[in-house]
Amino acid sequence: MSDAGRNTPIAEAFEAQRDHLRAVAHRMLGSHADAEDAVQEAWLRLSRQDPATIDNLAGWLTTVVGRISLDVLRSRRARPEAPYDDRLPDLVVTLDDAPAPEDDAVLADSVALALVVVLDSLGPSERLAFVLHDLFAVPFDEIGKILGKSTAAAKMLASRARRKVQATERPSGAGREQ
Repeated sequence: MSDAGRNTPIAEAFEAQRDHLRAVAHRMLGSHADAEDAVQEAWLRLSRQDPATIDNLAGWLTTVVGRISLDVLRSRRARPEAPYDDRLPDLVVTLDDAPAPEDDAVLADSVALALVVVLDSLGPSERLAFVLHDLFAVPFDEIGKILGKSTAAAKMLASRARRKVQATERPSGAGREQ
């Protein structure tokens, strides 16, 4: 964003939505870098758009980021890169008598990675419907508009995604070992 564009009302409104947009993109794409790229692309599209034509800026931006994320996911399937498992860092979770903050941080990272692995088993449309509805409470009619499908189809995609997530094999072990 240029310095001249930072002080406009539209730029301030975008900055207010940036964290939400980054969270949507990250949950869909599983990568901070890809999420940042998607948010930046949304800013570029917004800067080319007439702000007077946008009734709901937050909804418009979420839709744009969702579509950009879908495009990235589709291009990944069309041009497969290295397998996802090759990119996962080796995480070691150790048990200690007293819980330490770093242990909690490692556990949170491993849970986040597990969520990304589970979401990776979903198709792009299922992932978008699941993330937007179940994690961000976006109504199905808006999800349907983003996907170019009916409200009923959006509900079905989210339902199918939930079933796949629930059917994912649970790790053995108890408590913090999981």
